[in-house]
Amino acid sequence: MGLFGKEKSPKDQVRGWMSKLRKETYQLDRQMKNIQREEEKIKRSLKEAAKKGDRDVCLIYAKEIVRSRKAVSRVCASKAQINSVMLGINHQLASLRVAGSIQKSTEVMKSMQALVKVPEVAQTMQELSREMMKAGVIEEMMEDTMDEILDNNEELEEQAQEEIDKVLFEVTAGALGNAPAAVHGDLEEPGASKIDDEMESMRERLQALKS
Repeated sequence: MGLFGKEKSPKDQVRGWMSKLRKETYQLDRQMKNIQREEEKIKRSLKEAAKKGDRDVCLIYAKEIVRSRKAVSRVCASKAQINSVMLGINHQLASLRVAGSIQKSTEVMKSMQALVKVPEVAQTMQELSREMMKAGVIEEMMEDTMDEILDNNEELEEQAQEEIDKVLFEVTAGALGNAPAAVHGDLEEPGASKIDDEMESMRERLQALKS
């Protein structure tokens, strides 16, 4: 009984997994560079808004930069987890030479558990997890994804304003280091509608890069 519709040797299975993992790493690298390019554009817009004294608009741009950096951090963490899986798979090749069969791996299990929760790589990692479960490398994983996502979102909300203040201070060289803790009132001032349109376009581009 084969994992791919036909009989494959354990060595071929492992090599196939390695190929898919490398491909995901390359895609994450490209995605990270694209997100960082978008962030540079937003930085330039923030600086221009700061020169005009548009504090509320600066806050909007700063929030987008925070989102961008969170996305980059998530990509970096995903790459580290993929590298961990690849190391574990390399150990599987070694065990094949010694024992002649694929062995269960706690390390691979933990890394795959984390990766199936990352939107950028979730689909591929879910497919690999099923293949690895059939091959006996990992056990069935618990489905606690949603609870952890909700917990993480609450934590991010608590940290959001501090991150925004840091971005404002950094990008404006301290000129807006004492930015308000939150935006109050109606932001629909002259030019605000245009800014909203631009930010929506940037969000769409960032979302497209993540998909």
